[in-house]
Amino acid sequence: MLKVESLTKSFGSLVAVDNVSFEVPAGQMVGIIGRSGAGKSTLLRMINRLTDASSGRVLCDDAFATEVDVCTLKGRRLRQWRARCAMVFQQFNLVPRLAVMTNVLMGRISYHPTVSTLLMMFSDADRALAIRALQRLDMVSHGLHRADELSGGQQQRVAIARALVQEPKILLADEPIASLDLRNATIVMDSLRRINQEDGITVISNLHLLQTARDYCDRIIGMRKGVIVFDGAPAQMSEAQAREIYGSGGQDNEEEVELALGATSTGH
Repeated sequence: MLKVESLTKSFGSLVAVDNVSFEVPAGQMVGIIGRSGAGKSTLLRMINRLTDASSGRVLCDDAFATEVDVCTLKGRRLRQWRARCAMVFQQFNLVPRLAVMTNVLMGRISYHPTVSTLLMMFSDADRALAIRALQRLDMVSHGLHRADELSGGQQQRVAIARALVQEPKILLADEPIASLDLRNATIVMDSLRRINQEDGITVISNLHLLQTARDYCDRIIGMRKGVIVFDGAPAQMSEAQAREIYGSGGQDNEEEVELALGATSTGH
């Protein structure tokens, strides 16, 4: 169980995430939707501790024997949390000049001393784990290719494989398909859903399009201006609620709203 309590992040006078609270049971797949600037990415980065919260708590008992406040973790315990709460980014965050296999093995860094990692001294068990992860993502044949030789969709699948070898309990995906075409976006979302269902890994994904969240997620959290304005099953969201989330803010933005709503605005 992941519990977010009154989580807030301020950048000077700008409040990016404003007193957000919700709970995610283990094994659930959650889509967080909203316009750019709604606070989605900042929220995920606070959960992963890539960004420190201004106030509030993130509680989790999935990665530790007892419930802990993630916001207070330091040193080895923080590294353990980041291993168990893996992150997949929009821009993949691979090392371009390194082979696919090496990039995936980087997901094992937290399990080894720094010197071993710098010398690329990974065990046979680590390599077997990386190969299995690449097989699941249909990328094992690319294991010796440089990361920068791959397409965007392929790179994102490698990034997911890297997250898998961390053996996470929670997988956070920050706009994982934003820079992909429809075919590759479908492959990536299918992969995340399969991992969620087969492994029981909790998946929380920021998504721009409502229809993608409807197609893949058990639950949708809608954010607007740093605040949660909807939290429920996809079928419970009305078009009026969706429009509140994406809020046109003027006629000039209506086309963007229609695109984000996708098929929902046509009644499908």
